[in-house]
Amino acid sequence: MESRAKLFGHPIHPMLIVFPLGLFIASVIFDVLYLATGYAVFADVAYWNIVGGIIGGLAAAVFGLIDYLAIPEGTRARRIGLLHGLGNVAVIGLFALSLWIRWSAGEVAPPLLALAFSFVGVGLGAIAGWLGGELVDRLGVGVDEGAHLDAPSSLTHERVTVTRQ
Repeated sequence: MESRAKLFGHPIHPMLIVFPLGLFIASVIFDVLYLATGYAVFADVAYWNIVGGIIGGLAAAVFGLIDYLAIPEGTRARRIGLLHGLGNVAVIGLFALSLWIRWSAGEVAPPLLALAFSFVGVGLGAIAGWLGGELVDRLGVGVDEGAHLDAPSSLTHERVTVTRQ
């Protein structure tokens, strides 16, 4: 099933997910560095990584929803897509709560609850990311029909055709 939202022949959603994924993971790494060293700059970097991750996650969600709505009802892909999407919305929500708690505290040191939300968010993100991999690698969601090892470039207007060997 091909993606409905593309840029230069490639699905937009997977292009965008690298930003929140990397930024949320980096925020947890910088939180751990802050806890290990006490250097305030690490807590600041974690905070701003969360801000960027939320923005990137919301942008990726728009294109993920467009692709999800194109998956046929009653399929395993539709069920997995729903879990993937809801899981990632929960991840954004957990990081948003972490951000709000950090901002409300008004101090450099992130409160324990903010850290807990971030750490749980990364764990849930790993599960939701695996479900996204299941959608693409196992169920073929977002993959051009007829994709194969010698398919023409996505920048050409040449149709991808199925070849059987």
